[in-house]
Amino acid sequence: MREPTVVVAADVAADYFQSYSVVGLLAFVGVLFVAVAFGAGRLLRPVVPTPEKLLTYECGVDPVGEGWAHTQVRYYVYAFLYVIFAVDSIFLFPWATVFAAPGYGAATLVEMFVFLGFLAVGLLYAYKKGVLTWT
Repeated sequence: MREPTVVVAADVAADYFQSYSVVGLLAFVGVLFVAVAFGAGRLLRPVVPTPEKLLTYECGVDPVGEGWAHTQVRYYVYAFLYVIFAVDSIFLFPWATVFAAPGYGAATLVEMFVFLGFLAVGLLYAYKKGVLTWT
């Protein structure tokens, strides 16, 4: 008759940490590789700063005025809202295919209206905050 095998917690923990040590070693090698590449690039490149090299370059046209330009944050928020709603609209396509499948109609319809409700609340919040006004 065979004796039952006893699993020791230390053996389970050792196997668990061994699998993570492989991931950690791989991450360390990746960081080391990037550091060596950047270090070699810094050591091997020629460094000859000239006024032309230090000048701000913009599409072959000499810069006029200062290099600082004030851009309002609302343009970034507007673009961010566009990206959010564009990505969220992608979720409508899988919903349409699942909704067309037999047996999933009512639950899928309720879930999608909840999803669209969250989107509408977010859009209403942005409208109330004045983010969607362009001027």
